[in-house]
Amino acid sequence: MQIVLLDLMMPGMDGYEVARRIRREGWDITLVALSGWAQDEHRRGAEEAGFDRHLTKPADIAALEALLDQSRSVQ
Repeated sequence: MQIVLLDLMMPGMDGYEVARRIRREGWDITLVALSGWAQDEHRRGAEEAGFDRHLTKPADIAALEALLDQSRSVQ
């Protein structure tokens, strides 16, 4: 399994749009929103855009390690 950590706030194109485009292309990857935005509306927006997970900055190291461990076990 491949994992992409993607910020929601980026210049030019936000992470929501990047996620929508990745999903539209049909890539088989795990998308993780990594953002300082932690309100319910941002989590909902991330889910609707196609993210699999949402982590708030600063990301919890244990949560990141769990994602990577999960990725390794699937390969």
